[in-house]
Amino acid sequence: MPSDDSALDARAFESLLDELLSHARASGADQADAVVVESRALDATVRNGEVEDVERAESRDLGLRVFVGKKTASVSSSDLSGDSLTELAERAIAMAKASPDEPYAGLAPEDRLAAGDLPELDLFDATTPDPKDLEERALAVEAAARAVPDVTKTDHAWAGWAGSVFRLATTGGFGSGWRSSSRHFGVAAIAERDGAMERDFDAHSARHLEDLKSVEEVGAEAGRRAAARLGGAKVKSGKRTVIFENRVAPALFNAFAGAISGPSVARGVSFLKNHHGQQLFAPGVNIVDDPSLVRGRGSRPFDGEGVSVKRWNVVEDGVLTTWLLNSSSARQLGLETTGHAARSVGGSPGVSPSNLWVQPGAQSRDGMIADIQSGLFVTEMFGPSLNANTGDWSVGVSGFLIEGGEITSPVSEITVAGNLIDIYGRLQPADDLDFRGKINSPSLRVDDLSVAGQ
Repeated sequence: MPSDDSALDARAFESLLDELLSHARASGADQADAVVVESRALDATVRNGEVEDVERAESRDLGLRVFVGKKTASVSSSDLSGDSLTELAERAIAMAKASPDEPYAGLAPEDRLAAGDLPELDLFDATTPDPKDLEERALAVEAAARAVPDVTKTDHAWAGWAGSVFRLATTGGFGSGWRSSSRHFGVAAIAERDGAMERDFDAHSARHLEDLKSVEEVGAEAGRRAAARLGGAKVKSGKRTVIFENRVAPALFNAFAGAISGPSVARGVSFLKNHHGQQLFAPGVNIVDDPSLVRGRGSRPFDGEGVSVKRWNVVEDGVLTTWLLNSSSARQLGLETTGHAARSVGGSPGVSPSNLWVQPGAQSRDGMIADIQSGLFVTEMFGPSLNANTGDWSVGVSGFLIEGGEITSPVSEITVAGNLIDIYGRLQPADDLDFRGKINSPSLRVDDLSVAGQ
């Protein structure tokens, strides 16, 4: 495999951003920051033993945020030529002067910026595949899925690679960046029996090639899941004990991450805005956010404003201990940034967790199932609906009945619903935590959840 040589090395990125910030200063900015991102991607798709598509994408984008007093504006461009830098800075200043004051705007406090040697997080695999490598991986995972009994074909199988370089600089003197890569593959299998067809999938991604699961494991799991769904039925409506499988359980914490983000709390549009320092989960439940995981999917050496980052115990023994804050939301709430700013090329920084996970409990998932006489095991979720102000939540699901302590027949066309504050207070984590993305959770048991079926 060839090495990935970025079209712009670190020195070229640094020079580019320094020049842009100089233009911003000369055009009238009191403060400014700038980011440059170079991205590459290569993807292969196959269907039923034939290569269907191979795509390569490359982009290079530049973003500038300026402050004129308490006025601010952000602009972006994919033109990195010298003349365009001047035009970009002048356009940003003109937009800022025409905008209303933003009292909490400004760069991050200089004493909070990352300094010295950054942590080595091993986020970049220096080798890139060629299209043939990806085609072979996609064909192999598809073949493994089709080898499962009752699997007749696939919707598609895929394999891909992506790499990026990110660099941030500010007029306060901060300048640094990192490189990252991602590899992924998977397959959507279709099973058929007696004229009925069902579809399911499995996939895996990792920073480094050596950390990927085998194609045999992923393909067989996709096929097994599709075949297991054959013969599904509806379920009667009512209150049931529900277990959310660990690969869908993180969806309950997407809403949690949004509700504890500083901008949501500051605007008063969070159903958790009054729960800081309160018992939200049951005693014994702990949730961690840690940007320093080596090869982690959400790891980063500093946040989107250059602020140093650290591990946070977001929930300790069931108590919500912190918001996730960038600089502007921290100022608005009278607090200090927690290093959770998330910066894209365009616009002002938002807020995002890094690697957020629910720590596993003591009981196995099978042990939880064995205790349930009548329940539901959820393996797929779709179409979630959330009232951000109240926490009222509903989602379409499919999965399996639990009867007499065992998983039995597949079920579909079901909706589960409840208030997330109540759900968080009742959920019990199993011991099967599996890191799949930025937000991770073991399987979760929730008693007395409303289930709508027939």
